[in-house]
Amino acid sequence: MKYISALILTVVASPALAASGPFFSLYNSNFVVLLAFIGFVALVLYLGVPKMLGKMLDARADGIRSELEEARSLREEAKALLASYEKKHAEVKAQADRIVEAARVEAAAAAEQAKADIKDSVARRMVAAEEQIASAEASIKDVRDEAIVVAVAAARDIIANQMTAADGNSLIDEAIEQAGSKLH
Repeated sequence: MKYISALILTVVASPALAASGPFFSLYNSNFVVLLAFIGFVALVLYLGVPKMLGKMLDARADGIRSELEEARSLREEAKALLASYEKKHAEVKAQADRIVEAARVEAAAAAEQAKADIKDSVARRMVAAEEQIASAEASIKDVRDEAIVVAVAAARDIIANQMTAADGNSLIDEAIEQAGSKLH
C-alpha cells in the first residue's frame, strides 16, 4: 500500500504537469530532461551495464556462496576435530583410570607381599630366638650337669675321707628301709 501511494503522489506531483506550453518542444525543459533520461537509459542498455551489474552481483553471490561452503566445511572439520578430541579425551581418561587401578592393585599386592615378608622375618627371628633359648638352656643344663658331677665328686671325696665302713653300712641300711617303706 505504501508503494502504490508513493507512486500516485510522484505522478501527481510530476514537474511535467507544472510546465507551460506544448510538451513536445525543445523549449520545454521537462521534454529535454525526458529525452536526456531516455538517452541515458539507452546508453546504459547499449553499453551492457545491466549485464555487468548482473555479472558483478552473480560474482558476489558466488563469492558469498563459496564463503558459505567454506564456512560449512570448516564447521564440519571443527565438529570432526572436536569429536576426535573428545574421543581422545575419553581414551586418555580411560587409560588414566586403568593406570590408577593397576597402581592400586600393585600397591595392594606390594602391601600383601610386605606383610608376608614381615611375617616370614618375624617367624625366622622367633625360630632364631627359640634356638638361642634352647642353646642357652642346653648350656645351662651342661653347666648344671658339670656342677653336679663336680659336687658329687667333691662329696665322694669328702665322704670317703670322713666316713668309716660302719657309717657307710648304716647309711646303706637306712636307704634300704626308706626304699622298702616307699615301695609298700
